[in-house]
Amino acid sequence: MSAMNTPDSLMVVRICDEAGVLLAPDWLALAEGVHRQLRPQLPYDYARKMLKVFAGGGRMALVTDGNQVFGLAVWRVFENTFEGSKFYVDDLVTDEAHRSIGVGEAMMAFLEDEAKKAGAQSLVLDSGTQRTRAHRFYFREGFVITAFNFKKQLV
Repeated sequence: MSAMNTPDSLMVVRICDEAGVLLAPDWLALAEGVHRQLRPQLPYDYARKMLKVFAGGGRMALVTDGNQVFGLAVWRVFENTFEGSKFYVDDLVTDEAHRSIGVGEAMMAFLEDEAKKAGAQSLVLDSGTQRTRAHRFYFREGFVITAFNFKKQLV
């Protein structure tokens, strides 16, 4: 298990390594409840789904005090024609019961550090239009709205 200490006795724990190999299966199991707060549609077999995400380039870390999961992030790095090396955050969620205590800030600091280490030119995420509390947090963290995200459902 690889960890980075953060203020107030919180630490960030990597769930998988840079190759997508699962490092912390026990923590992955504990993360499921918090992850479902953002993504309730995740399939019943959460661990299998996440292993598939890791195999496809996704990486995951969580914020903990050593006993429980307070928040988590899933991200990936890829090259595109617009931004070059892009650090994209698929999921970023703090447990509803533990908001405004520094969990999001700890995870954001970790993600920014990871993005810089990866040589990314940008750290990017999408956020549902209804998530106004999250938007206030992103603005405070220095994010700006640069584009609209358009979607056409195919199934």
